Amino acid sequence: MNQVAPMPGQELKAQELQRAFDAFNQVSLALTRSYQGLQGRVESLTAELAVANGELRRQFEEKEALSERLSLLLKALPAGVVVVDSAACVSEANPAAAQMFGQEMVGEGWPKLAHARLVATEAPDEWQLDSRRLSIVESPLDSAGGRILLIHDITAAHGLKSDLERSQRLAAMGEMAASLAHQLRTPLAAALLYSANLGQADLGDAARLRFASKATAQLKRLERLIQEVLLFARGESIGRDITPARLLLADAAQTVEPLFVDKGVSFRVACDAGDATVTGSRKALVGAVVNLLENALQACAANGEVALAATLVGGQLRIGVRDTGAGIAPEVQERVFEPFFTTSGYGTGLGLAIALGVARAHGGGMELNSIPGKGSEFVIVLPAQMVADRDY
Repeated sequence: MNQVAPMPGQELKAQELQRAFDAFNQVSLALTRSYQGLQGRVESLTAELAVANGELRRQFEEKEALSERLSLLLKALPAGVVVVDSAACVSEANPAAAQMFGQEMVGEGWPKLAHARLVATEAPDEWQLDSRRLSIVESPLDSAGGRILLIHDITAAHGLKSDLERSQRLAAMGEMAASLAHQLRTPLAAALLYSANLGQADLGDAARLRFASKATAQLKRLERLIQEVLLFARGESIGRDITPARLLLADAAQTVEPLFVDKGVSFRVACDAGDATVTGSRKALVGAVVNLLENALQACAANGEVALAATLVGGQLRIGVRDTGAGIAPEVQERVFEPFFTTSGYGTGLGLAIALGVARAHGGGMELNSIPGKGSEFVIVLPAQMVADRDY
């Protein structure tokens, strides 16, 4: 049987078909391998995504638990917490704050609410709300202008402070009882002596007038001593007067100017405190400054100089009284604020003690700078406010 030999064209087509089939097999094998690699990568990414989802879920649960704890803490916190947004509206307030103000606060404008309910006190950052005394501390919350207000009810603490101050004054009164007896006895004995001389039948009119004048002077000294003792023991009610610093200096200067003119001592007044004001008793503060000026006048000889100046430093008003007297020795400086301590032959020794008490009652204090032979400076330091600072 004869076989038919393939034609040259048919053999060529078979070879091309074989080559195409081989190429297809290679591409198919490559695709299979790529698919297997892609499938492995998908499985790896799926596993990584599952781990990431688990971590995110854990972090979310932790933050949710923290948020719940913070919410419970704010609700249980005895201090009031108020969050004010950039538009000055209350966005959040815990129950303690709502209880203090006796109303729902969220959505209310804070400046309007504060102006309607809060009354300024003599101390900075402290306010009166009905029968409560509150301390309000403000801190920035975010860059958009939000603020957070922390409100403490310090009514009980303020009452304890007042009781402590009264106890301290009473203790001081007990310590100086012996000195008081001596101080009272001296002018009283002198007044009695001059009064006894007035009873002499042969006493001339000129002598009678001289003895009467001296007796009156001693009685006035005795009266002043008793008044200052009562003031020191009772303490001065500081009140709520809002007084500009320049007016405090003007009142004190007007009171003592005739005394300086009479003694021939130069007196200068300078106020560099701008619009600073002090909240408290205007009468008590002026009296404290006058006490310092009288002491400075006594320390100066004729042709001496006394300067009264006020400056504002770091939110504090500094009222200084400087003289060109003999100065105060270091060992005496430690005692000058003690009741009844005096180095002069006259005076009660209560002026500086009363001035210090007034300064402390207004939340401040006193400083003494003295160089023997070059003079002294007493400075009353008081918390001050600018007119624009009293926002609520």
